[in-house]
Amino acid sequence: MSKKYYGFLTTNALACLCLSMPVQSQEEGFLEGSKASVNVRNYYFTRDFKGSDPTQSKSSAWTQNFILDYQSGFTKGTVGVGLDVLGTSSFKLDAGKGAGATQMLPIHDDGDPAKSYGRLGVAGKMKISKTELKVGEWMPVLPILRSDDGRSLPQTFRGGQITSREFKNWSFYGGQMRETSLRQDASMEKMAYSNGRGSIGRSNRFNFGGVEYNFNDNKTQVGVWGGQLKDVYKQGLISLKHEQPLGDWVLKANTGFFIGKEDGSKRAGNLDNRTLYGLFSANYNHHTFYAGLQHLAGDSAWMRVTGTSGGTLANDAFTTSADQPKERSWQVRYDYDFTGLNVPGLTMMIRYIKGTDVKNNLTEDGKEWARESELAYLFTEGKLKNLSIKWRYSSLRQSWNKNGRFDEHRIIVNYPISFL
Repeated sequence: MSKKYYGFLTTNALACLCLSMPVQSQEEGFLEGSKASVNVRNYYFTRDFKGSDPTQSKSSAWTQNFILDYQSGFTKGTVGVGLDVLGTSSFKLDAGKGAGATQMLPIHDDGDPAKSYGRLGVAGKMKISKTELKVGEWMPVLPILRSDDGRSLPQTFRGGQITSREFKNWSFYGGQMRETSLRQDASMEKMAYSNGRGSIGRSNRFNFGGVEYNFNDNKTQVGVWGGQLKDVYKQGLISLKHEQPLGDWVLKANTGFFIGKEDGSKRAGNLDNRTLYGLFSANYNHHTFYAGLQHLAGDSAWMRVTGTSGGTLANDAFTTSADQPKERSWQVRYDYDFTGLNVPGLTMMIRYIKGTDVKNNLTEDGKEWARESELAYLFTEGKLKNLSIKWRYSSLRQSWNKNGRFDEHRIIVNYPISFL
């Protein structure tokens, strides 16, 4: 992709936000529009390695975590201002040397996991009409930059973002992130490119811009996004989502195409990646069936900032995203909602992912498979309403990676307590 294309995404698209912007007062008020909650999260993780490394046979950790999420409303007037606070803390209940593979806790130089860690992130925000500017620290969830919340505490970023929905059916996004705090670390650090085997090419500038258009009674969405980890990589995304009711069935498609190259001074070397994906589902009553297809071309893994989730891709799972260079993968998945058997709140998921043709510096014809299941229960009434319990079981086998062969269990309890 040309520099001109990326310039359009990150500069010209933002200029559109200022065109024909109507002026209106904010109605809710700073305190009146506030909401606050604490998510009490208990997380147990154990991984049993099946590789040939005698020094790493098992890794486990158990933590108690608290995640405070306060979001104010906006002050009244033409220009509204507000404040968001994200406070996180994690405490070790049980973990020993070797727990680093769980990514549940920071690891000291002597190999012991930390007894506790956490952060306090604050973000200021300003709103005019339907355009909002946010500056500070929070968890961005964008197609090209998704904070990972898959362990004790969530990953956060520090930077600025503008979001505008001034025009019906249109959403515009743009901004810059400067640093990140990983899910198993309390410090802020520069961002890096995660190439599927490690982190390379650090930078303190991740520039992004995007536009999404919804039509067909919001059943169809088209998106165009661009991201640049300055002097490391640049990446574009074109996505298409569609939902189609068909009698008692609901059919959905989530498709997209990524293209990425090296950027600027090439701190991670020459890069080349093209990723085509599609996740298709069919829901009938309480049953949902999925099929996922994914194909990577070029000599590089799919491009993401270290620590972020691969949730945009079709074949992202608990243990793999099937995003190695040249990898071709497919997925089948089945979900069931036990409301159909008069057990509201109980859900089940099983899936299988198969990847082939991996070509990296460890293999010329790598293969992998993942088998995963989840059983979850959400209390829907009573004193424990909104408390959820999840049990996840996964098996992963990667032919090229001795640490990519394991079975694991996760037990996650989340209890969100709302104050406002």
